[in-house]
Amino acid sequence: MIVYLDTSAFVKLIVDEDGTDEARLWFAEGQQAASSVVTYPEASAALGRRDRQEGPEEARLRAWVAALDERWRRTVAIPVVERPAGRLALTHRLRGMDAVKLAAAVRLRAGVLETAPATEVVFAAFDRRLLRAAAREGFATLGGALE
Repeated sequence: MIVYLDTSAFVKLIVDEDGTDEARLWFAEGQQAASSVVTYPEASAALGRRDRQEGPEEARLRAWVAALDERWRRTVAIPVVERPAGRLALTHRLRGMDAVKLAAAVRLRAGVLETAPATEVVFAAFDRRLLRAAAREGFATLGGALE
């Protein structure tokens, strides 16, 4: 199983919050983790925002960024595919970056089907709208009930 992680799932690999245990389990149990190239800057921004909310602490933020870097090195970064993302945005009424992430997962799955057709690509997120769109695109999803 290859686990495609949306930013909402990727941040939970680093910061302890609801869903962290599940996200860490998915990351550990998958044959491979993958995510869109936009995940790294989005996760960095989320970590910076979380640090400011908790009261800036340089050591904590450095540790989070180190953890992000370590996990990112073990993740396949999928390039942006703008036109398919645009079509997915219209089809599923997604925000732009969510459509980019779903398009990356669709691209990943297409490549996996060509080289290893028995391998499942699972879409992991903690955003119900995005999970519903991924399910409509034929993905098994991780991250909670869709309804």
